[in-house]
Amino acid sequence: MRIPAPAPLFALASPGWLWLLVPVVLLAVFYGVQQARRSRYAVRFATLPMLERLVPRQPAWRRHVPAALLLLAFVGLAVAASRPQVDEQVPRERATVIVTVDVSLSMEATDVDPNRLTAARAAATAFVEGLPDGFNVGVVAFAGSATVLAQASPDHEAAIEALGRLELDRGTAIGDGVLTSLAQIEAIGDSAGTDADGEPVPAHVVLLSDGTNTVGSTVEMAVGAAQEAGVPVSTIAYGTPEGTVTVDGQLVPVPVDQPSLDALAEATGGTGYAAETADELDEVYDDIQSSIGFRTEPRDVTPFFVAGSLLVALLAAAFSLRWFARLP
Repeated sequence: MRIPAPAPLFALASPGWLWLLVPVVLLAVFYGVQQARRSRYAVRFATLPMLERLVPRQPAWRRHVPAALLLLAFVGLAVAASRPQVDEQVPRERATVIVTVDVSLSMEATDVDPNRLTAARAAATAFVEGLPDGFNVGVVAFAGSATVLAQASPDHEAAIEALGRLELDRGTAIGDGVLTSLAQIEAIGDSAGTDADGEPVPAHVVLLSDGTNTVGSTVEMAVGAAQEAGVPVSTIAYGTPEGTVTVDGQLVPVPVDQPSLDALAEATGGTGYAAETADELDEVYDDIQSSIGFRTEPRDVTPFFVAGSLLVALLAAAFSLRWFARLP
């Protein structure tokens, strides 16, 4: 199974302020030079035995701790000035999701226990059950043609019942499956309304298939329509290269055409997945559910960097007072 790499979780809204680190670096260099000069001067000032009598023995590292902590505090303040942000997952209140399932004869292959279609039905049902109540959900099945089994609506039970009616047929009309799904999204149109930010409610097509487009509209036509509508199509290439089915008494190999499905997803702004077992398919649907059910928003964490830098500076002062009876 292939899961996309996560996006970066940390960013700086105003990275130009990182130039403040330059004087911090210069200060650190100046501190190092001064320490080197101090050591050379001490050796010239007196013999080592005399120094041991004049200066009480203390761990040499202690005199560097306050300075190091103070420099660390300066670094934290420079980063704070750059307005650090982290990605935060915020649940969506509304969205439209079309679950599009391949019901071609190849889905009868038993390389997935008990067979591809049964496992796909169970995983898709769990996927729909886990979507937020406010989401519109529709179900489209395709073989030689595409059929709407449940129109997009907040009635998730209707979608689950529709998944239970999936039946095998000849042909693999992936292009028609995508176009019919897009038509469902267009049909719901303005009734979907807008989300909390005033933007149109997002829509997504989740298409599961194991084969190559053989009949109906071309995949290129589907890609063009999805791009024009601004609707991403995430694909799941389901099954193994060793899958076979018996058609008219003959054993026919039905390997998964993952490259074609990945290309469809990439061209429409969706994500291409692959699963070879029922457990992997569950994980894929969980990942899709998370990506559709939440939107990522930047959260400013500047106060945390300021507070952390202040605490580090206070710690530097405390160590300096404790060990040397003075502030750094």
